[in-house]
Amino acid sequence: MPATSATILAIESSCDETAVAILRGDLNQVDILSSEISSQIDIHRQYGGVVPELASRNHSLALRPLIDSALKNAGLQFNQIDAFAATAGPGLASSLLVGHTAAKAMAVASKKPFLSINHMEGHLLSPFIAGKTGIQPNISLVVSGGHTMILHTKQFGEYILLGKSMDDAAGEAYDKVAKMLGLPYPGGPEIEKTARGGNPEAYAFPRSMLKRGNLDFSFSGLKTAVLYTISELNPETGQAKAEQLPDICASFQAAVIEVLVKKTIRSAQSVSADRITMSGGVSCNGALRDAMADACNRHSMQLEICSKHLSTDNAAMIAYVGLHKFLRNQYSDLSCDIDPNLPLNTLILRK
Repeated sequence: MPATSATILAIESSCDETAVAILRGDLNQVDILSSEISSQIDIHRQYGGVVPELASRNHSLALRPLIDSALKNAGLQFNQIDAFAATAGPGLASSLLVGHTAAKAMAVASKKPFLSINHMEGHLLSPFIAGKTGIQPNISLVVSGGHTMILHTKQFGEYILLGKSMDDAAGEAYDKVAKMLGLPYPGGPEIEKTARGGNPEAYAFPRSMLKRGNLDFSFSGLKTAVLYTISELNPETGQAKAEQLPDICASFQAAVIEVLVKKTIRSAQSVSADRITMSGGVSCNGALRDAMADACNRHSMQLEICSKHLSTDNAAMIAYVGLHKFLRNQYSDLSCDIDPNLPLNTLILRK
C-alpha cells in the first residue's frame, strides 16, 4: 500500500541562505520537527548584494553542521528519514549545486527516494504548512526578490499563471531603490523601517499598469521615478539627504503595495475566488500584510499568510512540496540536474 505519511529532510540553497528542515506529516497536516537556517547577509552586505562564489563556498561550509543540527533537534537518526529533497531552481547555479548534490548523496547512501523541488512551488504552497486541511484552491501572490507572480492554485501541481512582473520583481525594486538611497542591503527591511516615519503621499510615484486590463506588473518605471526625484531634490549631489528618506521610502512603498493589493484582489474577482494566499520574502512587509488584510476584509475574502520565518527562503517549504510529491510517488531520477531558470513545469498559462 502507498504511504499515507512520511518524514522528509530537505535542503534549500538557491541563493544566500543555507537551510535544512525535517518535516513529518500527511496530505492534510504536517509538523516541522526542525528548521535550521544559516544566513549570509553579513557576508554579502559589504558588497551591496549577493556574490555567487562567496554564496556557494559558504553553503558548502554550513551544510553539514546544519544537517547534524536538524537531525539532533528533530530527535531522529539518519535512517529514520523517508526521503531527501532539495531545491533544483530557480536560483544561483553554484549555490543550487551544493544542496542538490548533497541531498542526492544522502538518498543514495540511505537507499531512499530523492525529490528535486522547484523553489517557487515551495513559496507558493508555504501558507498551507501550518494548516490542518491541506492545500486549498486559492489566488496566490508570490512576491520575493526575484519573482512577482499571481497564480490561481487549483490543487497540488495545477497552477494557472494570471500575472507576473514584466521587468523588476517587487523585491528587486526594493533593493535597487534602497541602494539609490544609500540604505544597507537587503533593502526591503530598510525601506520598510525608514518608511514608518514618512508621508506616503509626499510624492506621487506612478502605479504602473494598474489601470490596464491585464494582471501583470511593472516596477522599473517606479524605480526610475524615484531616481529622478532624488536628482530633482538634490541637483548638486544627486544623493538623497537623510531628512528626505522617510517620505521617499513611504511614497515608494505605498506605490508598490497599492499595485500588489489591487491586482491580487482583481485576480480573485476574475475567477470568483474567495481565498487569497501571500508568500515570498516581500510578504514579511508589515504594511503590505496590513493592506492586504484590509482589502480582503472589504471584499469578504479569506487571507492566509505564513509566518515570517516561513516567508523568506527556508527548507521547510521545500520539505512540504517534497512530502506531497513523495506521497504521490513522484520521485526524481538521480540523473536530474539543477536549472537556474527552472519554471513551474506544471504551470498552465492563462489564455
